[in-house]
Amino acid sequence: MPLVDPITMSTPSTPAKATSKSTQNAAKDASPLPKGGSPVESPGNSSYIAASIPALQLQIFVFLWKRLVDDPVATMSRLILPAMALIQIFYAVVLLPVAGSGKPSRKPRPGEKKKAHGGEPNIALATLLSLLLTLIATPPIHAIMVLFGAPFLTHALHTFLCAMNLSLLTLFPLFYTRGADASAWRALAGLTAPIDESVGGLVGACFGAWLGAVPIPLDWDRDWQRWPVTVLTGIYVGYAIGSYGGRTLLRVRGYSVRKS
Repeated sequence: MPLVDPITMSTPSTPAKATSKSTQNAAKDASPLPKGGSPVESPGNSSYIAASIPALQLQIFVFLWKRLVDDPVATMSRLILPAMALIQIFYAVVLLPVAGSGKPSRKPRPGEKKKAHGGEPNIALATLLSLLLTLIATPPIHAIMVLFGAPFLTHALHTFLCAMNLSLLTLFPLFYTRGADASAWRALAGLTAPIDESVGGLVGACFGAWLGAVPIPLDWDRDWQRWPVTVLTGIYVGYAIGSYGGRTLLRVRGYSVRKS
């Protein structure tokens, strides 16, 4: 009877255990994202730079505020909008994750070939599409402002430029980070989206625009009461407060894109 070497003899249960463990890890990695999408946070140390963006935008607006009172159309079109567009593009491209970059990847199973990553999002294309969608969203925002009491037959250009400021501040980061994720947009429309700096900025800017319209009908006879100076002021102040508020809530709750 041949002798059996216990050292070289293979144990059939070991591969089964390894396969079972690998399957569990793969299932864990392929777990779906939370409902309504995950909140978006600037990755790594760049979050400190991102935190300074709303303050910088507010400082630029305060610096140009006197010119805005004197000539709203020229100041918005030639100074405020170009400056804010450059800041928002830098903020999105450098400090925010582009839509599709945070999708969880599934680890290959034992014996399965690892597929090459060919579906990475194109940052330049995402930026251009986000800017285009921001421009497309401006007329609907203009119409909503008219429904809320903005001048209809007069000051049309004033209202359009004000709507463009609101769209650029609030919707451009959302288009860039959410992309075509239907669940994320449904959550935003249903007011069930988790709060982050972009969502907080959207809520704060809209509330600030509504609050900024309060001084306009008051009988104070001040130059800064002209349309849309106070509304635009409310947009920028509300955006900064909402952005920092959303960032604070995100920190407190411990949400992060890297954990999703």
